[in-house]
Amino acid sequence: MLNYLKVIEILISLQAIYISTMIPVFVNLNYSNNFIHSFEIPITWQIPTIILISLIFKRKVVFIAYNIYLFLGLFIIPIFHQGGSLGYLLTSNFGYLIGIYPLIKIIDNLNTKNKIHILDFIKSGILAISAMHITGILYTFIQMIYYNRLSLFLYNISSFSLGKIGYHFFMLIPLSLLLKPVNYIKYQKK
Repeated sequence: MLNYLKVIEILISLQAIYISTMIPVFVNLNYSNNFIHSFEIPITWQIPTIILISLIFKRKVVFIAYNIYLFLGLFIIPIFHQGGSLGYLLTSNFGYLIGIYPLIKIIDNLNTKNKIHILDFIKSGILAISAMHITGILYTFIQMIYYNRLSLFLYNISSFSLGKIGYHFFMLIPLSLLLKPVNYIKYQKK
């Protein structure tokens, strides 16, 4: 049974997932003293946000929020990074959205500990991100078999996994700086 505190946690998680999906990553490069060029990397803050809320809240809360997010994106409004609707099931991006489930489960294993250590977090984070990408690759592989196009498979792997996995691994470093406040929040909740 969900009480009102769990409902608030679910709504906070859902809002965090939605907002982080809409915020792209920008990189500023100085070309000269007077000109700064900014370009967008086709990545959002969704994965680091889901890792963070998985550390703060229980798995059940994050799963419910993520299920609502998927339901909204598939059936009601286009809230995914590149759109939405049932047609999104045919894109390779949807495999990576499914890969969020093992990511949440692996990160949630850290919640059984009284204090999360940086080394444990980095190990679990690498394992969780790898599981997410493997799920996305398997989904893309199934699409390649169905459509019988190897070039589609190679393009999707290079753009969705090889192009983004380094960023996802790198984001574990700033997230590890948030472990002390997360441990404090979890201690206050008990």
